[in-house]
Amino acid sequence: MGTPDFAVPALQALHAAGHAVACVYTQPPRPAGRGKQLRASPVQAAAEALAVPVRSPKSLRGEAEQAEFAALGADVAVVAAYGLILPQAVLDAPAHGCLNIHASLLPRWRGAAPIHRAVMAGDGETGVTIMQMEAGLDTGPMLHKVAVPVARKTTGELFVELGAIGAAAMVAVLGDLAAFPPEVQDDSAAIYAPKIDKAEAKIDWSAPAEVIERTVRGLAPYPGAWFELGDERVKLLLAEVAASHRESGDLVPDAGGSRLRGSAQFGEVLDADFTIACGDGAIRPLLLQRAGKPVLNRSEFLRGRMVAAGTVLG
Repeated sequence: MGTPDFAVPALQALHAAGHAVACVYTQPPRPAGRGKQLRASPVQAAAEALAVPVRSPKSLRGEAEQAEFAALGADVAVVAAYGLILPQAVLDAPAHGCLNIHASLLPRWRGAAPIHRAVMAGDGETGVTIMQMEAGLDTGPMLHKVAVPVARKTTGELFVELGAIGAAAMVAVLGDLAAFPPEVQDDSAAIYAPKIDKAEAKIDWSAPAEVIERTVRGLAPYPGAWFELGDERVKLLLAEVAASHRESGDLVPDAGGSRLRGSAQFGEVLDADFTIACGDGAIRPLLLQRAGKPVLNRSEFLRGRMVAAGTVLG
C-alpha cells in the first residue's frame, strides 16, 4: 500500500525476495502536466510492470472496500507513504496486521513530512522505522530502526536513500518476524512533523544564514524555497553559508533589528558573487531556478541575469 516514488523500492524488493504480493493499493490517478491528463502513481506503474493486481479506491472507509481487502487473506500489509487513512477494520484484516515504513527515527517526527522536518531542524541523523500500525498517527510499536547521517543532503536525496533503506529493512523484518520484537514508543519524546505549508517556502532573510541554508535543503526539490528578484519569483534549491561573512562578525543585526551592522539590509546582495545578507551571516546560492526554466548553478544564473550588489531581494 503506497503511492509515491518513495514506496516503489519496497514493492520491488518484496517481489524480488519471493513474497507473493496479492495486490497493490495506491491512490487514484491524478491530473498532471500542462494538459492535466490523468497520471497513475509511481507505485501503480511499478505494480503493472510486475504484473501485480492494482486497486486504487478513493477511500477505505466503506464496508465494500473493507470486505474486498479482507478477502485477500493477506498475511501482512506493507504500507509506505500510502496517503489514505486505514480504518481499524483494515488494520485488523491481515494475519500480522499492517507494517509501515516510516521515514524517521520514531518517535521523532511523527506525521506527514518527517524528512523535510529533520533536514530543516538541523538533525544530525534521520532514518527509517518499521512499525506496527495502529489507529494513532505513527504511534504504533517499533520493530526495526536504521539510522543514516543527514550531512548536507537535501530532502530529495534522502527520499531516494531512505526509500531503498526502508525496502531492505522491511524485507529483513518479514524474513523473520520473531527476531524483531515490538518496542513501545516513548510518547513523551514524540515530535510532530506537519505537512509543509506553502507560506514556509518563502525565504525569511532575517533568519540566520545556517537556518536559511537548512531550510533550502529541507524544501528541495519540492516545494522549493523561493525569493523575489524584482517582480520574478526564483527558487533556491541549494546554498552555502558564506564563511567569510559568518566569521567576520560584520553581518549581525543592529539594535533596531531591521538592518545589519555595516548598513546592509536583510536580503541585500553584497557582491558580484551573489552573496546575500541574512539575519546573522550570509549565504551564497549554488542552484537556482527561474519559473518555467531549468535548474542552473550560480554562474549560469548570473550570466542570464546579472544581480548588482545593493539589490534587495524579497
